[in-house]
Amino acid sequence: MQLGRLFRRAMNAVLPPAVFLSLTGYFGWQATQGDHGLTSYHHQLQLLDEAHESRTNAVAEQTAWRRRVSGLSEGALNGDMLDERARAMLNLANPNDIVVPYDKHDQLY
Repeated sequence: MQLGRLFRRAMNAVLPPAVFLSLTGYFGWQATQGDHGLTSYHHQLQLLDEAHESRTNAVAEQTAWRRRVSGLSEGALNGDMLDERARAMLNLANPNDIVVPYDKHDQLY
C-alpha cells in the first residue's frame, strides 16, 4: 500500500508539469515551424514582394505598350516621318534624293 501511495504521489508531482511542458513545446513548435508559423509568414512575405515586383513590371510594360499604340493613331502619324523611316528600314532612296556617300571611318556628326 505504501508503494502505491508513493507511486501516486510521484505521478501527481510529475504528470501535470510534463503535460504542461509538452503542450508548451507543441504550441511553441507550431508558432515557429507550423503552417501558420513564423517561417511560413516570412515565406508569404517573400511571395508578396515577388507579386508586387511582377505587378510593377506589368504596369511598366503596359504603359510602354499604351505609348506605342497611341503613336499609331491617325493624328500622330506624320507622312514625311513615316516615309523617312520606311526608306531607312528598307535601305531605299527616292530617285529625286541626293545621296552623299561617306567612308566607314568618317563620322556623321
